[in-house]
Amino acid sequence: MLRQNADPSAALPHPSARTAHAPGTPVPHPNARTARAPGTPVRSGRDDNSSKRKSLIVAGVMSGTSADGIDVAVVRISPRRGARAGRPGIELIGHRAFPFSKALRTAVLAAMDAKSTSTAELARLHWRLGMAYAEAVRATVTDLKAAVDLVGCHGQTVYHQGVAQPYAGRSVACTWQLGEPALIAAEMRVPVVSNFRPADMAAGGQGAPLVPLLDYVLFTDTKRARVLQNLGGIGNLTVIPAGAGPERLIAFDTGPANMVIDALMERLFDRAFDKDGRVAARGRVLDSVVKAALRERYFAMKPPKSAGREQFGAAYTERFLHACERAGGEPADAVATAAALTAESIRMAVERWVKPLTGRAAVDYIVAGGGARNGTLMRMLRERLEPLGCSVRTSGDSGIPVDAKEAVAFALLAWETWFHRPGNLPSATGAKRAVVLGEICYG
Repeated sequence: MLRQNADPSAALPHPSARTAHAPGTPVPHPNARTARAPGTPVRSGRDDNSSKRKSLIVAGVMSGTSADGIDVAVVRISPRRGARAGRPGIELIGHRAFPFSKALRTAVLAAMDAKSTSTAELARLHWRLGMAYAEAVRATVTDLKAAVDLVGCHGQTVYHQGVAQPYAGRSVACTWQLGEPALIAAEMRVPVVSNFRPADMAAGGQGAPLVPLLDYVLFTDTKRARVLQNLGGIGNLTVIPAGAGPERLIAFDTGPANMVIDALMERLFDRAFDKDGRVAARGRVLDSVVKAALRERYFAMKPPKSAGREQFGAAYTERFLHACERAGGEPADAVATAAALTAESIRMAVERWVKPLTGRAAVDYIVAGGGARNGTLMRMLRERLEPLGCSVRTSGDSGIPVDAKEAVAFALLAWETWFHRPGNLPSATGAKRAVVLGEICYG
């Protein structure tokens, strides 16, 4: 289990501290002494380079599909030996959140809409986000009095198409995350791992979800089945049957979590989100709208599958709002109905894809992400999942702040990449094999 460090200032020395490096000299990679002939395949076993791994302090940086800000988590990751070699120790030093300014959030949302942006705007945003990430990491490590050895930055997804579609005579799957990592590396003077998703997609996967490795490391249990549910802009879950190895995990996106709720709050109430679920709590659920919305093709698709604003963004929200208005709903009713859509889509996913794996066994259902702070949404989830044998709680009960989990995940993925180890789980993404993720930018 992830432990909260009582003394954030007790940071490890940088692994290069004993070796003088001239300014601009890259930190040596652990595999630098091992030359591979061009075209030689990289081994993908979970124990690759285990003898070279060592404890590092890593900052994980995440801004998700809600496009509301940046989360930075600083963790100490340490190798383990023997039977637990595939599950490194993870200790949380601290976590900080940085809301986007209104101007930056507007730019991010515009970048997700091809009709309202340009290549020039995308280029500027790529660099502006890099500045924001660098500032957030610097502020976090200064506040925590921690010296980081490595940074893992997910970036801001502006487009994700996990399933190949026809384009220019070929079938193309693609993804795009903005945020220039060189700016973080220049600010922090440490290596930065970024652009995690393409390697999985090149291996035939959907590039998502990538958090399941952290779920396995922290939550696998020999006796208890567990489901890890994230409620960001999009909802995603990881299923870990009791005693399962990583090859038996499944994970997928369940559909919208906060995305439609947040869009309606901005449109109808000029607020970024429904704080504590207060607006939804005073609205009534329009059941006919929920039933119609669940006919969306995505909900019936079998895993692995991934979703984003391409499926549940502005156009979907507009149709959803019109349906609520036709049903005679007030603004608060639309927000309550969107929350019910999230909860009901998760219930359907659990009934169709989770229970066949876990059987009649009781399931620990552990929720993280911003939606875990929405009391109305959490109540709706409990009402629907507890009859299915799920005990619903938040990751905070396990020592992981609900807003920190994804940032911790990308810190772990950066650590795995630095030591040349795979970070994807093919059972979750659909990839043909496990691969090393990301690209390294040296400070």
